[in-house]
Amino acid sequence: MLNALEIFTTVIVGLMVGVEFSVAFVINPILNGLPGDNGLRGRTHGARMLGALMPFWYIGSLVLSAVWAIAGRHHHGAGLVVIAAALLILSVIMSLLLLVPINNRTKTWTTENLPVDWKEQMNRWDRFHYVRVAVIIAAFTLLVTALT
Repeated sequence: MLNALEIFTTVIVGLMVGVEFSVAFVINPILNGLPGDNGLRGRTHGARMLGALMPFWYIGSLVLSAVWAIAGRHHHGAGLVVIAAALLILSVIMSLLLLVPINNRTKTWTTENLPVDWKEQMNRWDRFHYVRVAVIIAAFTLLVTALT
């Protein structure tokens, strides 16, 4: 049973990393390159769509990692899983304190009500997101290493 939990947790976290990596390095650069307000429209739609999904994915990944850490506390790699869970906690805290406030503003924007500093806010979100992606990649790497 523990083996299934380990694999399931690693796959769920890995998929989350893939989504967040693609947002940072594929989707947002594509949207930024679109003419006119098309990129902004894409980002606001993405903020609404992913803003509804990702909290469950982040919390679910954290819960699965915590269950793995507790259930496997006497097994090889338990320390790595605890560190991975701590990094996932950090990613949730970063999300709540840094990214969600910007995201909540972004998802209400239209071309008619853009704040003057909207590009600066998008750049700030991107920078915070790059750091969060690095944190969850580290967590995923630790989980994969704990499997061996």
